[in-house]
Amino acid sequence: MPRGLFGRSLIIIIAPMFLLQAVVTYVFFERDLETTTRRMAHDVAADTAFLIALEDHYPAAERIRLRALASRQLRYDLAFEPGANIAPTQRRLKSTIDTALDEVIAQQIGETRHFRTKGLAKTYEISVEVHDGVLHMIVPRDRVTVSSPDLFVAWMVGSALILLAVAILFLRNQVRPIERLARAADAFGKGRAVPDFKPYGATEVRRAAQAFITMRERIERHVQQRTEMLAGVSHDLKTPLTRIRLQLAMMQPGPEIEALRDDIFEMERMLDEYLNFARGEGGEKAESADLGDLIRDAAEAVARTRTGGTERLSIDLPSGILLAVKTNALRRCATNLVDNALKHGRHVHVSLARGTRLAEIHVDDDGPGIAEDKREEAFRPFHRLDAGRNLQTGGVGLGLAIARDIARAHGGELLLSESPDGGLRATIRLPV
Repeated sequence: MPRGLFGRSLIIIIAPMFLLQAVVTYVFFERDLETTTRRMAHDVAADTAFLIALEDHYPAAERIRLRALASRQLRYDLAFEPGANIAPTQRRLKSTIDTALDEVIAQQIGETRHFRTKGLAKTYEISVEVHDGVLHMIVPRDRVTVSSPDLFVAWMVGSALILLAVAILFLRNQVRPIERLARAADAFGKGRAVPDFKPYGATEVRRAAQAFITMRERIERHVQQRTEMLAGVSHDLKTPLTRIRLQLAMMQPGPEIEALRDDIFEMERMLDEYLNFARGEGGEKAESADLGDLIRDAAEAVARTRTGGTERLSIDLPSGILLAVKTNALRRCATNLVDNALKHGRHVHVSLARGTRLAEIHVDDDGPGIAEDKREEAFRPFHRLDAGRNLQTGGVGLGLAIARDIARAHGGELLLSESPDGGLRATIRLPV
């Protein structure tokens, strides 16, 4: 079965039509055509019996005149072969017309008289034994059966094809709104804008499209409200923190003052991470970007902030892979992964590969890694692993959560697995 709605709907139309054509053809050829042929064959058989009677009961001279008269009146071509006979042979009948004609003639002239029928292009030749030879009759085909029965089938198939073409045209127009709705939902799932989408088509399709628009507006409003709320909380908290920092700056330096400054810096950094997590993809619009160049810039920027980071980082990012992404969000995602890898590994390798349906960004390190049963736990927001490798060391447990949130906002996924280098591999999968 086809997987698409158009293909399945087309089968629903074609299958009954094909079945109807087959039934009608069978009934026509095996029922009505045979009945009509037998009725017409009765007339030909009666004419044959009449001509046999003329040949058997009149003298030769008289028969020539009567034979010419019968040929004009019956519109048959008649020929007489004196002294000939027809050998009795078992004839293999090929069609309904042959069977019907032979049976009717045999009933009309008797089972003991030998005869033979032969179908030609436009005529039928009937040869029958008389008392002193063989009489050959050339009968027009339209006197024996319905003329051009194939024409009926041609008209039937032709009309079916025309109706099928019309059905495909209208069905295509009915399926197109559903396909457009599917493309809009897919684009929205990948974080791409669909501003020109409007409901149209059948009532049910319009309702589904309107439900999609309402759902999209609710999701966008929820994201906006979440971002605004966290931004407001961050702003309100940063204001007193700034005042505290100014007051500490006017105090005499001391160990207690330095500890308070460190706590304030940590609180501000935590607020920034909370805001980044709440913002997620934010209101940024997707735009076409070279994926390799984007990830390269993010990785090199992170490496420059760490001691020896540039020497510890190797990159295999081919250019020319264009993808519609939210550049700032994806840069933040790559930054978090590369930063985590540099924290826990001596060497980090970033690579990019494109398949037929997915583009995969790999961030590999040679650090301690994460146990397989702990990998999903590492994505929980505000959660820090207690044992093994702690990906959020020095943070609040949002690095991987933010990265996965951004990957999923693009319709993709973030996966953790074992790296070929012995540590952890973080893979960003994005649909192309």
